[in-house]
Amino acid sequence: MLMTEARKLPDHQRTAVHKALFHDSAAKHVCGTAVYVDDIPEPPGTLHAAFVLSPFAHARVDRIDVAKARRSSGIVAIMTAQDIPGENDIAPLSSGEPLFADKLVEYAGQPLAAIAARNQGEARTAAKLVELDTEPLKPVLTISEAMEQRSFLVPPMTIERGNVIEALAAAPERVQGTISIGGQEHFYLEGQVAIAIPGEDRDLTIYSATQNPTEVQHICSRLVGIPFNRITTVVRRLGGGFGGKESNASWVAGAAALLAWKTKRPVKLSLPREIDMLVTGKRHGFLVQYEAGFDHQGRILAFDVKLAANGGHSTDHTPSVLTKALTHVDNCYWIADFRAMGYACKTNTVSNTAFRGYGAPQAVVVMEDVIDQVAHRLAKSREEIRAINFYRAPACNEAPYGQKITDNLIERCVSQVMHDGEWSKRRREVDAFNRTSPVIKRGLGLFPLKFGISFPAQYLNQASALVHVYADGSIRLNHGGTEMGQGLFIKVAQVVAEVFQVSLDRISLSATSTAEVPNTSPTAASTGSDLNGWAAYNAAEAIRKRMIAFAAEKFETSKDEIRFCDDHVQIGLCGSNRILAFGELAKLCWLARVPLSATGFYKTPRIDWDQAAMRGRPFFYYSYGAAIAEVALDVLTGEARVRRVDIVQDCGRSLNPIIDLGQIEGAFVQGMGWHLCEELWWDRDGRLCTIGPSTYKIPGSRDVPPTLKVRMLEDAPARAATIFRSKGVGEPPLLLATAIRTAIKDAIGSISKRLPVLLDLPATPECVLMAIERLKVADAVDGHRPKVS
Repeated sequence: MLMTEARKLPDHQRTAVHKALFHDSAAKHVCGTAVYVDDIPEPPGTLHAAFVLSPFAHARVDRIDVAKARRSSGIVAIMTAQDIPGENDIAPLSSGEPLFADKLVEYAGQPLAAIAARNQGEARTAAKLVELDTEPLKPVLTISEAMEQRSFLVPPMTIERGNVIEALAAAPERVQGTISIGGQEHFYLEGQVAIAIPGEDRDLTIYSATQNPTEVQHICSRLVGIPFNRITTVVRRLGGGFGGKESNASWVAGAAALLAWKTKRPVKLSLPREIDMLVTGKRHGFLVQYEAGFDHQGRILAFDVKLAANGGHSTDHTPSVLTKALTHVDNCYWIADFRAMGYACKTNTVSNTAFRGYGAPQAVVVMEDVIDQVAHRLAKSREEIRAINFYRAPACNEAPYGQKITDNLIERCVSQVMHDGEWSKRRREVDAFNRTSPVIKRGLGLFPLKFGISFPAQYLNQASALVHVYADGSIRLNHGGTEMGQGLFIKVAQVVAEVFQVSLDRISLSATSTAEVPNTSPTAASTGSDLNGWAAYNAAEAIRKRMIAFAAEKFETSKDEIRFCDDHVQIGLCGSNRILAFGELAKLCWLARVPLSATGFYKTPRIDWDQAAMRGRPFFYYSYGAAIAEVALDVLTGEARVRRVDIVQDCGRSLNPIIDLGQIEGAFVQGMGWHLCEELWWDRDGRLCTIGPSTYKIPGSRDVPPTLKVRMLEDAPARAATIFRSKGVGEPPLLLATAIRTAIKDAIGSISKRLPVLLDLPATPECVLMAIERLKVADAVDGHRPKVS
């Protein structure tokens, strides 16, 4: 043992958290050496799988004939619904969603069977040889059709406060509107992929690109018919998820698991982009109808809204997504009399699922339309109408579902972004430009945001972690979160390093595994750092306390006189300072039989939600933000370009500012794509036609605004007991892209002030031209010459 007395450790300070540290795999990402599921060396004898898909959106299935496919070269196994040894059910949150359609097909692209062959080409060739005897049925393809037929996945939901009917009738002014809001493809870089490897006792190890390892375990267990403990899900990293690998990855892994179970050989299932887009769920499209009443100052007195979501053919996450939408349609605004009704529409399309923002992006668009219409009616600025309606304490600080808004930072965010974005100066410049430019119009838009952080389902707000300190002072960390490029692993490692006051290079980050940390929640809902950070903290703190207790007894001193700092441990002994290397103390603890391994558990406190009543406290805290966007719009083609964006985002006290900066920028650009160009399109028979980058436009590097300025709100630590007072940042910045839609409406509105601008999403050139034509027609009807030709 080496003891030193001459050196005094520095006073305690944050050594790991709140630091801008690189992503743990940054160099591997750049060099291409990061190992994803598709890079894992295939075990000998690995088979490759492919799905047999339905060409019909809705049909009865009389017979699935696989005879020709079985005779095809290289085929080892084919499985249909009748071959599943367990339950043919892949529903993540309810029941009744089959992996393989049996007697009824409910969307074009629905899997009917899976084939295992020696290689991918043979499996896909054989899939085309399967013959079907079917009776086509009339599909329900749109939200409007579903609403007319009352085709719902679950009963309608309602959040209500006051008497909206009476308040609307008494309001001095009223406006109403309808908005069609499109869905969005996740378009993760790494497609859906899984490898299932059977073990010697017919257990299964599943390597899956999933955000939800435990759900993969559960779905595979249900399909194969074996207990959870016979299945281990392993995830080191995935190439993007955005919610698309929360439930969809589970049934992809389930199909691989079934074939591995049947053949007793490893099976790999990797979906090509076209198939991936055909069979996996999207962001929900919405159809919204609203009516609002307001006074002559612009104060919104009553709001009545119907949110109809396209859930697709099965429940999946739709009820939870709709709940999130209903709890966010108020956004930042206090409304005394309020009613929001949600409809989970069943259509014969792919089952829509979780997507970054989880229903909130569609919801917050609605109140911005109301603000726009009120401002137009009263000839006031949108900014003035927003300001008069913001949540404020003490009287106007409770959401319609009953939660108090106690940590309100919205006015700070708006004030900061207007200052940073030079709002007043640019407003004058944009208006002056538009007066002299007949073809190119500029628009300036602002958007404020209040976003609730927590899972809608209370039981998901929990996490566990496992920490080992080895006798040489090295540390192994495992937790239930998954790393999908967002920097979760480095953030949680920073938390553990902070507890022990050691350098990050002591900490080994291990793959997420249901064998090490069971019963995990999905990495989603912007809760990854909150949940797993606290769980890891609790595990590390348990070990640290044991080490302190041992050191205090061994060196005959008070626990209060033992301090961890700078990879060492300072021990007060007889009035002098003595220092032990962290590894030395770890070894002494091991020799003294002190346990250096601990599990940590965390459950989010103060979550209380009654789903039936749609009331309670569904969110641990709120995140706030504001954005200004400036666009240039060609009124002849409808094309819009984003020229500049200014963002202020509330991150609390960021665990890692450089990681969070990347999240803010990436989320905003993803939201920009949803607002501008990402359009899903089905033909009249219900077949998705946008099935690759040639037909589905995502933002490219040249679409990113030339000027993109991001500021994290300063001096704004979370009031809630979040991990080191940080806040989740994965989802909120995506919603800030709503400022782009506001800017486009502002540009269109410069053509004519006669009518408020109506604009559906996405604001494609076609959609923009339709909005412009409406204004031109209104001018022509009133005897005015159109301002553009």
